[in-house]
Formats: sequence, structure tokens, C-alpha cells
Amino acid sequence: MSDNIENFEQDRQNLIIFIWRNRKIIIGVTAIGFILSLVVSLMMTPIFKSTAIVFPTATSTVSFSEQRNAKASSMDFGEEEQAEQLVQILSSASVRDHIVEEFDLYNHYEIAADDANKRFKLMKEFSGNFKFARTRYGSIQIDVMDKDPKKASDMANRIVDLIDTIKNEMISQRTSEAFKVAQRKREILQQELTKTSSQIDSLARMGVMNIDARAGLYQALVDASNQNEKQEIKEKLAINEKDGPLYDELEHIRREKITTFEEFMAIYEQAESDANARLNHKFIVERAVVADKKDKPKRMIVTLLGAMGTFIFIVFALLIREKIKELKRIA
Repeated sequence: MSDNIENFEQDRQNLIIFIWRNRKIIIGVTAIGFILSLVVSLMMTPIFKSTAIVFPTATSTVSFSEQRNAKASSMDFGEEEQAEQLVQILSSASVRDHIVEEFDLYNHYEIAADDANKRFKLMKEFSGNFKFARTRYGSIQIDVMDKDPKKASDMANRIVDLIDTIKNEMISQRTSEAFKVAQRKREILQQELTKTSSQIDSLARMGVMNIDARAGLYQALVDASNQNEKQEIKEKLAINEKDGPLYDELEHIRREKITTFEEFMAIYEQAESDANARLNHKFIVERAVVADKKDKPKRMIVTLLGAMGTFIFIVFALLIREKIKELKRIA
């Protein structure tokens, strides 16, 4: 163990001595690398970043149920699940295509229209300049980077506005079909109720009465003062004895259908709301503003990394040259 430590210390001292002997070359080349890195960093296009922050909502619908869960309130902030869903929506082709078309990003990124790989190049630029991430607080951070600070902020804010448009379109595709089914069901229930009511009205025109009114006919027969009146009441009784049970059955059916229709209307109103509502699906915490300071490149970091890389390169190059000289002497 001690031998290994001694060997390591000896190698380290030899390397320091070697660097000192070649200090002029190393310093000169490193200085050139520093200057070149500084020039390159000054030539790099400044990139500005604009950031918008939003919170997802807890629900994407308006509930008419009295038993509504507290978490379904339109005033509640979304949790992890809603945040992840929102990130997926922001990363979707729908959002990307809207931004590409609206801001003419093919021309902005200088991608030729006849380039065979234009889609690949656009995707690469877009993924590098647009970032969507969930923060530890449950919000969504939208970062847009561009050489034009105004365009960066405009694109970030447009993405914020597109959240509602895209999500409402996605919801509408599903809920519109459910609403059509609900409409057909309502028409069927209305037709059945109208048919039953028409049958009852037809019996009523024939003189058929409900069970309470029929009970009064017997008392009217007893109280009748002349034969003509009694005959008239007897004819009414004959009709009611014949068709009264049907009348009672139809009334019972109508009451059930009315109850069913009223219960269904709550479902219908919910389906109509889901299909036609255009809700806000996010809480805007912070809109993007025009950046007044570039985000990158960090010129000092680029320059220092260039100088360090040059230093390491020249040291290894000199070591290799020295090793080659030793091998030639041995040979």
C-alpha cells in the first residue's frame, strides 16, 4: 500500500515538473484557446427565455349533482394526476402544430421548404426550445427560448391560451357523442309520454273518469231527481266500468313515465353541459414577459471551458510527444 502511495506521489511530482518545463508552450496554447473561445462565445447568437406558470383545474366539467364531490369544484386546483395530463396535452402534436403554423416556425428556424428532413429538423428545434415540466408545487412551468425575446414571450403566452382550446376540443369529441345519445333517449321518452297522454285524453273524451270521479258517479245516481238524469249517469257508469281499469292503468304508466323523464332530464342537462360548455382548464399564476437579459450562452463559462479544454489537450499532446521520443531512444 505504501509503495502505491509513493509511486502516485512520484508520478504527480513528475507531471508537475513536466508541466513546469513546458510552461511556455502550455501557457501560449492555452491563451490562444482562451482567446478563440472568447471570440466564439461573442459570435454565438443570444437566446432569451420566457416562462409562464399555470395550475391545472381539478375538474373539466360543471356538475349538476347535489352529491357533487368536493374535489369536483371548479374552484379547486388540480393535483398530480391533472398536472401530468396537462403536461401530456402541452407536449401533444395539436399544440405544436398550432404554434408552428401561427408563428411560421419553418421560416423562423430557417428550414427550407424543400428540405427532405424539414420535419425532423423542426422537431429537433421545437423540442430544444420548448420545455413543459411539472414543478414540485404541482404547477406547470412553460419555458420557451428564442433569439427574439418578444417572440419567445408571445409563443409562451399563446401556449397558455391554447390549453383551453385543445382540451375543450378533446372533451367535445367524446361528450358530443354522449349528448347525441341523450337527445335520442329524450325523444323516445317524450314520444312514449305523449302517446300515453293521448290515450288518456281519448278515453276522457269518451267520458271515462279517474277513480275518484267514478266514485262520485254512484252518489250522483242516488241523488238524481228524474229518470233522464239517472239514465245519463248510468250510461257514464257503463263506460267507466268498461274502460275505467284501462284509464287507471294508463294514468299509473304516465306517472311512472313522468318520474322517469324528470330523472333523465338531470342526466340530459349534464350531457348537454359537457358537450357545449367551453371551460377554463387552468389557473394562470404567471404570464410570460419579454426577457430583458439573455439566458444563454454564458460567455464566461464557454470561455473558461474552452481554455480548460485547450490546457488539458496541450498537456496530453506534450506527454504523448515525450513518450514517443522515449520510445524512439529505446528503439
